[in-house]
Amino acid sequence: MTPRHQYSYARQLAAVLALLFSLLPLNAHAEKLTDSTIRAFITTLEKAQALEPEFEDLDDEEDNETLQDNEAPDFSRIFSSSIEELKGEDAYDRLQDLVQGHGFKNLDEWASTGDRIYSAWMAIEMQAQNPAIQKEMESAMAEIENNPHMSAQQKAQMRASMQAAMGFTQQASSAPSADIEAVKPHLQALRAIAEDDED
Repeated sequence: MTPRHQYSYARQLAAVLALLFSLLPLNAHAEKLTDSTIRAFITTLEKAQALEPEFEDLDDEEDNETLQDNEAPDFSRIFSSSIEELKGEDAYDRLQDLVQGHGFKNLDEWASTGDRIYSAWMAIEMQAQNPAIQKEMESAMAEIENNPHMSAQQKAQMRASMQAAMGFTQQASSAPSADIEAVKPHLQALRAIAEDDED
């Protein structure tokens, strides 16, 4: 693999980790996740793919800044932090119109809902695959360390990301059981979106 492909692989790995290990400490008084709310979130996420080129440009800028700062992504607020980064961009207003058209008050509510949905999804996946995921993450960490095409700075960034993700795997049980039960019927749709993101 070329250095460019190796770096692309590293970015994809970070994106997958961000998707799988986004746990959010939830407010005990948060509203119940309903089928209609989850379906609305999934629909808006699918429709937002039309804006994907704009988001990719912003992701590239954010990834470069993160690498320069040598900071791990915030896995606990994956949607909320992404929306904060979008403020002031044209894509923000377009996405706001989209989510409001599907019943959300604003992007903050939409992002918070997304954090909860993916937290519950992560908990479900962890319950099913806990031993295998731990081994896969350890293997991925070894690949990063032994990759001759990544700079020391890139390795440090990926190491920090992996360590943060490993820490969050131990918190899978923190997702409320009501959220987990609400998300279970929507696993196929969520997995389909994740597969589309990887393509």
